[in-house]
Amino acid sequence: MIKYIKFTGLIVGVLILNVLVLSPGFIGVEIGGGALQTAFGVTLLAASALIILYGCYAWLFKPPVVRPVREVKTHEDYVEALQRYRHMKTLEEDINLALEQLERLRKKKATLLNVLNQRFDPAELSYKKFDSVTYEVEKLFYLNVRSILNRLNVFDESEYKSVMSQKTGKFSSELLQEKRRVYGEYITFMKNSLGTNEEILLKLDKLLLEISRLDSFEPGDIDQMPCMQEIDSLIKQTKFYKQ
Repeated sequence: MIKYIKFTGLIVGVLILNVLVLSPGFIGVEIGGGALQTAFGVTLLAASALIILYGCYAWLFKPPVVRPVREVKTHEDYVEALQRYRHMKTLEEDINLALEQLERLRKKKATLLNVLNQRFDPAELSYKKFDSVTYEVEKLFYLNVRSILNRLNVFDESEYKSVMSQKTGKFSSELLQEKRRVYGEYITFMKNSLGTNEEILLKLDKLLLEISRLDSFEPGDIDQMPCMQEIDSLIKQTKFYKQ
């Protein structure tokens, strides 16, 4: 949508420039009114056409530059990287869910930090404990998204459709079954990663609820909070998680 808005803005800008330069009511450059004016007017029109053509190619037809997954670091980077795969109809629902989860994480983190800043001083140990756990959970969340991107980068949708619709004949049933198993692992991995991230979001909700219920905290009590124990368990379970 943004690229169409940009292209429309470019056309409008070029048209306004041409009107200002060529209209008798403004600068009034007249093609045919003199050698210099004609040359300038023709050059302007030719340049305008080239600018519009280039803008059309750059924003509407030029394939987007795919950034290597290792360079994806910020929240916006993850959103942009996932959006490049929205054309995959086979995984469209999962990719949309991943994008939705990213937005929910952003909102929950902002809410959590707001609550912590209202209830604690950043120098307090309680604040640091909650902030540290939030950071670890967020890191795990993005690690899951990064892993999803790694799989999407090598997922061949056309071959997947071919394998899933193929019947025995071209290849042996054993080979076809193995091909389907491999592609099934792609789907299963993505759904498991999305499931883990949904669990993370739920635990952040629980953490917010527990913080809002209590009037005061002692640093020693924080580790005993049920939600904190659940989060700690999740982090430990995935300590040796590999992408």
